[in-house]
Amino acid sequence: MDGFLTIAVLLLILLLSAFKVLREYERGVIFLLGKFWKVKGPGLIIVIPGIQKMVRVSLRTVVMDVPPQDIITRDNVTVKVNAVVYFRVIDPKRAIIEVEDFLYATSQLSQTTLRSILGQSQLDDLLAQRDEINSHLQRVIDEQTEPWGVKVANVEVKNVDLPQEMQRALAKQAEAERERRAKIINAQGEFEAAEQISAAADRIGAHPPALQLRYLQTLVDLSTDRNTTTFIPFPIELLEGLKNLTGKPKKDGEA
Repeated sequence: MDGFLTIAVLLLILLLSAFKVLREYERGVIFLLGKFWKVKGPGLIIVIPGIQKMVRVSLRTVVMDVPPQDIITRDNVTVKVNAVVYFRVIDPKRAIIEVEDFLYATSQLSQTTLRSILGQSQLDDLLAQRDEINSHLQRVIDEQTEPWGVKVANVEVKNVDLPQEMQRALAKQAEAERERRAKIINAQGEFEAAEQISAAADRIGAHPPALQLRYLQTLVDLSTDRNTTTFIPFPIELLEGLKNLTGKPKKDGEA
């Protein structure tokens, strides 16, 4: 009787172990006597113990950090770059059968591709054309993981660490560029101001009364300023009289 009860308990445990529950984001790759049979899930499935074996595969997006890589750019600058890769399994069968460990394989592939692609770029492109480099990395890695049933959705270069001497050189370059732009803007302002002054002089020359009006306006502006300097107006008409007095002397017989 005790032997029968033991067998019954073992059979009950074996029966319960045959039931598996897979979440919505999980799939079960089933092998029957070592051969691939089918992919099951999600929900409640039955796996016959001893005959069938199930490997769980998650279909959620995996966010994987790529460790910092020492890279020599095409212009011979040594930088340390790290990145992050977003990928997910789209074919559980191939992810289990075609590669031993798709997580480890994707990580190693991302590291080698990062060194290869960035090693072909110049430092200026690496700093300024980040979006183009990210897209290129995503395409290359995705092409190589496609046989494994892995889809690489995005690759982002996170940090680019430069040597101290290179940081100082870039800072000097940026400062020189800012000074150049400031000088250009200042020169453009001086040129436009000179053009406006020239245009104003031409217009005043064409209308002599405008010069006197401007003279009077200047006196008004100066009188409202708080200072101890006294300005005495000097009529412009007197200049004409002084000009006549200093003219050439008349010869005898001239009217």
